[in-house]
Amino acid sequence: MSVLLGQIFPNFTALTNEGQITLHDFIGDSWCILFSHPHDFTPVCTTELGRAAQLSDEFAKRNVKLIALSCNEADMHNDWIKDIESYCNWDKSRKFPYPIIDDKDRQLAQKLGMIDPDEIDSAGLPLTARACFIIGPDKKLKLSILYPATTGRNFDEILRVVDSLLLCSKHKVATPVDWKPGQECMIQPGVKSEDVPQLFPQGHRVVEVPSQKSYIRLTPQPE
Repeated sequence: MSVLLGQIFPNFTALTNEGQITLHDFIGDSWCILFSHPHDFTPVCTTELGRAAQLSDEFAKRNVKLIALSCNEADMHNDWIKDIESYCNWDKSRKFPYPIIDDKDRQLAQKLGMIDPDEIDSAGLPLTARACFIIGPDKKLKLSILYPATTGRNFDEILRVVDSLLLCSKHKVATPVDWKPGQECMIQPGVKSEDVPQLFPQGHRVVEVPSQKSYIRLTPQPE
């Protein structure tokens, strides 16, 4: 099964290291990042969960909840978290900032298309790929990224993507290549010229191109 952008993300109930959750209830009125990992006690996964923990306060500021998934049981997750906390120098006085789903039977990995057929574990089973799903408060899929098991993700990029999604959900803008918060945005093509002054009171500029078409319209990032 594959989930397309704009579709309602499948709801499910699963055991985590913090107890049972139902995904849509867990999300509530927040945004959510669900990210999967091949296996507990593996090097790349440990770095990824550590970096996600380090950025958890930044995600929380943006009303984004994190939840991970790995094809191991919940008790193993709790043991692994001790290594993750050590690796990323997590403040032990604070609770680890997000739960990890127990998917030892790989049902969710199969259902959500997270399997990497080219990477096999010691038991001969295919590993879970590094999937990343960003789900909105409306429970619809806003973004999906799928990395092979061998390649770690860039969570700073995921945070940048969240900033873009949040901005574009509130204003009729798009973010250009390599955009960072605070930089100029692009006015969406569907916005009529006569509506631009009202929608973008900070002003805008049109980039001249050989076609002489006025489709590249830049504006300061809306507040």
